[in-house]
Parts: sequence; C-alpha cells; structure tokens
Amino acid sequence: MALRFYNTLTQRLEEFRPLDGHTVRMYTCGPTVYHYVHIGNFRTFSFQDVLRRVLRMRGWKLFHVMNITDVDDKIIRNAVAEGKSLREYTAPYTEAFLEDAAKLRLERPEKLVFATDHIPDMVEAIRRLAERQHTYESEGSVYFRISSFPEYGKLSHTNFSGNLAGARVDVDEYEKADARDFVLWKARKPGEPYWDTPLGPGRPGWHIECSVMAMKYLGETIDIHTGGVDLIFPHHENEIAQSECITGKPFARFWLHAEHLMVEGQKMSKSLGNFYTLRDILARGWAPEAIRYLLISAPYRKQLNFTFDGLKAAASAIERLRNFQTRLETERFDPGIDEDQEQRAAKALADYHEGLDDDLNTADALGAVFEFIRETNIAMDQGRFRAGNVASAKKLLGDFDLVFDVLRPTLAEGALSDEEVEALLKERTEAKKARDFARADQIRAMLLEKGIVVEDTRDGVRWKRR
Repeated sequence: MALRFYNTLTQRLEEFRPLDGHTVRMYTCGPTVYHYVHIGNFRTFSFQDVLRRVLRMRGWKLFHVMNITDVDDKIIRNAVAEGKSLREYTAPYTEAFLEDAAKLRLERPEKLVFATDHIPDMVEAIRRLAERQHTYESEGSVYFRISSFPEYGKLSHTNFSGNLAGARVDVDEYEKADARDFVLWKARKPGEPYWDTPLGPGRPGWHIECSVMAMKYLGETIDIHTGGVDLIFPHHENEIAQSECITGKPFARFWLHAEHLMVEGQKMSKSLGNFYTLRDILARGWAPEAIRYLLISAPYRKQLNFTFDGLKAAASAIERLRNFQTRLETERFDPGIDEDQEQRAAKALADYHEGLDDDLNTADALGAVFEFIRETNIAMDQGRFRAGNVASAKKLLGDFDLVFDVLRPTLAEGALSDEEVEALLKERTEAKKARDFARADQIRAMLLEKGIVVEDTRDGVRWKRR
C-alpha cells in the first residue's frame, strides 16, 4: 500500500510523494511561547513526530521547518505586564518547550525559526502584496483585502460570499464565521515593542509570519503543512491567501490537521481544573514514554480523550512490550524455525506498515503488534517458538520502535545505566558461585531499590526496570 494522507484542502485521502521525488519539504506551526506548552499542543507535536518518522521510514529525506512564535498579542501583553523585553520573556518558555519535546522523544526539526528574526522578510512580503493591490492602510496599520483573493475559504470549506464587507480585524485570533480583512502590519501602540521599518513603526501580524518563514526556507510551494484543527481558520486560511497572492502558485500541496485533545471527556480549560502542561503530569510520577504512547495511540484525526486511567493503560502496554522484548533477548529457545510463526510475523509486519500508510492509523498499527505478541507469547509457552523465529520477531519490534519509540525506559536522575546493572549482576553471579549468598542478596536488594527487578530463571538471569 502506498503512503496516503487525508488532505484537508481536498477533503480526500491522497497518495503522497514529495514534489521532487526525494525530499519532503514540510512546515509545522510550532508553539507560541507565552507559557509552558500544554498537553493538547503536545498531542499535535507528537503526531508531527510520527509523521516525520514514517516519512523517513519510507525512504525520503526531510527538510522540516518549525516556527517559534515569539511575538503576538498574548506575548506582548504578558511581557509588558512583567516589564520585560520580548526576548527576555520568551526565552525561558522556548527553552522549556525544547526540553519538554526532548523528554517526549520528539525529533528536532531540521530548522527552527523565530518570528522576530524575520521582520525584514515580512516587510518585503507585505510590500509585494501592496504592489499587487491586495492591501490597504488604515491608521498606520496594513491590512490584507480578502475580497482580492476569490478562493478565500477553500481550506476551511466555508463559503464567505456575501460576507466580505471589508470590516477589519486587528486581533490575531477570531471566530470561524468572522471573515474580515486581517492585519499584516500593526501600527505602534504606546508601551509596546516595535520595529522601525519602511511600513512605519510597528510589528507584524501573526498570519504573515508563517507564510514568510515557510517560503523563505522551503520554496513557494511546499509538500506538507501541518497543525491543529484550531488553526485551519483563520490562521492557515490566511496563510494561503497571502502566500498565493504573492507567488501566484499553490502554497502547500498537503494540509494535515490533528484533532483536539479532551481531558476526562471535557475540553481542557483552567476554569475546569483539567488544564495540564507536560510538567504537571511528569510531576505526578508518570514516565514520559507513557505520555508519548497515549498521545499517539489514537489516529491523529480523531479526538483523543486524555485520562489518567488511559495513562495507566499506556504504561501497562509499554510494560507488555518490554517484557516481550526481554523474552526474545534472554530466553533459550529450541533450535530450528517454525514456519507458521514466520508467517504470523510477516503478516504482522505487513499489517503494521499498512496501518501507518493508511493516514498514520496508529491504532491499527498497534493492533497488529499486540496481536502478534499475544500469539507469540502463547507459542513460546507451548514450546512452538524456535530460535530461528527470533529475528523476525525482533524485526517487528524494531520497526515498531522506529516510530513509537517507547521501548527504552527513561532513566530517572541517579538511575543505574544498563552497563552498571550488568556489572552488578555479574558480581552477584560470582558471589553465588562463591556461596556468598549474603552479598548476592544484598546486590539484589540494592538493584530493587534502584527500580531494577531481577528474575532467576532456568535460562539464566533476567532483569527489567520497574
């Protein structure tokens, strides 16, 4: 099966290949760094990580650009209130985002770009729009005239005809039904940061930032643009309008949008007391890989209901995966190969990849893996699994972890490394041989205190992290 994505623009499932046949040029809307990033945002960023890994698994190179929005209405309001410059205010939250992303094992995009580093590029883009009669000025601000772009609404599939009266909107975010000319350049306001430019003193609007940075690094037509469904309108709709009015070319070939994350069946909000950052959940003792697993376990176009029971189930699923990996690595199986088992492994591997190729259907992919594990554990218990079957089972686990990346435990501060554990187990074995059982028991207890569970089996010593 060829890799297929649901394209928001066409509302169809379409086969994907990069335009040049080699390198996927992808732009993703990154965080607005006015606070710590919440788990709803990380649901979207985790989907983008799965997308990256699957694209690379299919043999394509990646040039992925993610923006950091470090100037917008919220940032300016908060920075002014705290008496800080934009950079002073946003730097700690930017660093926190990168730390949190690393904890969730999100791959770093090939290029991170900051809005405030691209002000001259934005001014030039606005100048080009003005040349083509797509803008007008009012009280020192510059607005995009949406009536000048007849295709406005093609991404959100909203018919705005009869609703393009030319009313203006200065705020960055507004309602879906509220089609108004949006601001490209905001005139300076007392007490706010600003840039002196040929457009006059002021700052960019939010929407022009992404268009400019995407086209600067990825070209006039990019392969994939992603974000959350909340960005379809107005942000991505406006990106299309201004970008295509500058170039006369399609802005992005594929638009992929992740659905909302709910918490205990409700929309996440501070007023409901169900608003969580990643740091809030880690502080409760949950492993980052359990959070990652839960965030990517549901297909990205379906709403995900985040619950602590769901986190517990995610942790249990990871434990099951790791126990199976341990069996493969430590048990001694009879020589030979069982052909039925090889066929099951081949089918599971094919079903796993077919799930991912079907618009990143992670639920189907996981189903294939866990059904294989269930059947194989039974075969192992009954002696039907042979030494020659280990390679195909490891291949499935390897391909699984290239995308899901949860098999490796996150080591807590002060935790023992694998090498340190193995050294202690070797010492324990030597102590038992020397009949120094007190020392052997002492080592086992010390390992348990560090979260290492030791099992003595007929095939030798096995261990796992608790």
